[in-house]
Amino acid sequence: MKSSEAQIVSNAIQGAPEAAAATKSMSIIVTKGSLDWAYPPFILATTAAAMGMPVTMFFTFYGLPLLLKKLDLQLTAAGNPAMKMPMMGMHMGLPNLLTAVPGVDAACTVMMKNMMSKKGIAPIEELRSLALEADVRMIACQMTLDLFEYSIDDMIEGPEIGGAATYIECAAKSDINLFI
Repeated sequence: MKSSEAQIVSNAIQGAPEAAAATKSMSIIVTKGSLDWAYPPFILATTAAAMGMPVTMFFTFYGLPLLLKKLDLQLTAAGNPAMKMPMMGMHMGLPNLLTAVPGVDAACTVMMKNMMSKKGIAPIEELRSLALEADVRMIACQMTLDLFEYSIDDMIEGPEIGGAATYIECAAKSDINLFI
């Protein structure tokens, strides 16, 4: 069963007006691949696609692993003072010193995934599938593939391979360009 957020996006994709696609378009450079940084580009891409916009996502550097067949997304509280989790009736943050303790990142990841599941937030795999279903154009950066020694066989089906020139050509025509 799809989460409520994914169902809303899926329903919107099916009923999206075609006229809107001719008026605006969006491109997103995806540069980060942690659990918390994976959500914004996929939520924005699927929402824009549901509104009828053509969307291109360019996955480079640490964002490229979001296209891997098997995701193992982690979260770290280190250096993130805004990460305050609802606990014991308040919002508590972890001191940076505590994040150096082995296992803290794993615990934060489990806690965040559990909280998202309880709130009905779609997992990244589901949002990624919705993006493909909505014909979001996904480009895997060739240079990053080479740099980190990935092959297209490591990636899900759907993304194309391209470089900076491919993205710039798209971005030059887009109304909305985001760097995430």
